[in-house]
Amino acid sequence: MTNDGQAGGSAGRPGAARTQHAKTLLVIVAEAALEKSLVRDVRDRGAQGWTVSEVRGGGRGGVREGAWEADRTIEMKVICEAVVADTIADHVLATYAPNFRVALWFSEVWVRRPERY
Repeated sequence: MTNDGQAGGSAGRPGAARTQHAKTLLVIVAEAALEKSLVRDVRDRGAQGWTVSEVRGGGRGGVREGAWEADRTIEMKVICEAVVADTIADHVLATYAPNFRVALWFSEVWVRRPERY
């Protein structure tokens, strides 16, 4: 499906290839201590792949500079079907958000090889 509702279309994106497919990008920002658990959780809930990076930042909960082990933060990116992203997000919020710093959000993305996601 494409942004114009037509399979393989490219409306609104000049020069875009006609082989792009809509998927959901789920981004999870969490304490680094959760990395192994999050990898297991996204795999168990149907994600075919993910990327994890160490990040630093601040917000309502304060600043996380990553200066020491317990202060490290990761960003996990998962591109998948919307239903898989929802399942992962629901699990992460129910399991980890009550006791750890966790933020997450969704974006629609376009991919060329949908079987990889």
